[in-house]
Amino acid sequence: MRSATLALFLPLLLFAAPVEAEAPRVLASIKPVQSLVAAVMEGAGVPELLVPGNASPHGYSLRPSDAKRLAAAEIVFWIGPAYEGFLEKPLAALAGGAKVVTLAEAEGVEVLPAREGGVWAADHEAHGHGSALEADGHLWLDPENAKAIALAAARALAEADPAGAARYRANAARTVEALDRLDTRLRAVLSPVANVPYIVFHDAYQYLERRYGLAAAGAVAVTPERQPGARRVREIRERIMAAGAVCVFAEPQFEPALVRSLVRDSGARTGVLDPLGAGIPEGPALYAAMMEKLAASLAGCLGGR
Repeated sequence: MRSATLALFLPLLLFAAPVEAEAPRVLASIKPVQSLVAAVMEGAGVPELLVPGNASPHGYSLRPSDAKRLAAAEIVFWIGPAYEGFLEKPLAALAGGAKVVTLAEAEGVEVLPAREGGVWAADHEAHGHGSALEADGHLWLDPENAKAIALAAARALAEADPAGAARYRANAARTVEALDRLDTRLRAVLSPVANVPYIVFHDAYQYLERRYGLAAAGAVAVTPERQPGARRVREIRERIMAAGAVCVFAEPQFEPALVRSLVRDSGARTGVLDPLGAGIPEGPALYAAMMEKLAASLAGCLGGR
């Protein structure tokens, strides 16, 4: 009798059980964006990453598998043409059915103009952005912008998935609180070296510099694809000496031998800055780990530790 009753009502019970909707299929352009969106989606789903951590968006070429993921995505988060110039046309051609969230245009995100001329001589060929170089696309390197990105992600996700809206908003609120704590830690690490001059190879750190009062003295605009000739190396050395730079920072894709050659006889130390978290596993924890690693690299080299 009991078995017969269960058999009768089981289909009704199954029908009445709430079915949790799947999270939208989300694609994020670069690791820092994927990290912030993943924090907002935690417990609901995981955003896919388009550009792998060991690749630079400057000059990146889409693979067939990337095109398939763009076509399948329901939401795509990217900085915008000021940074991922390679993605502008594929987004229009392949992601026609997706909601495209351009974070440079999101509420609360501050975009700075690109620095050009003098010690900030731009390398247009390296960036491949054309007129988009009027804006500096490295906007995630200010935690205030990171907070705005998290809130923008929550709004876009809630619109696409109303059933999960409360989760996304709560996750975004926790992310904003965590970013405030991160900001306090970064300021404590960087304030002792705020007035120490240094030079970077790639002008990617304007947002970080402005946020924490750092004294960057210029960029040499060297690209990993085109190693500098003897004349260019001489110009770079002169710039290092003229700026009184304590450190010259490369990025992970640069050969250490090139860095040593550039600082020879200058007295400058060398360090490495990684604005994309190339060596850090993707996911919600990447953003804070990347920013703390940047701060530690700057403080360590500039402070002589």
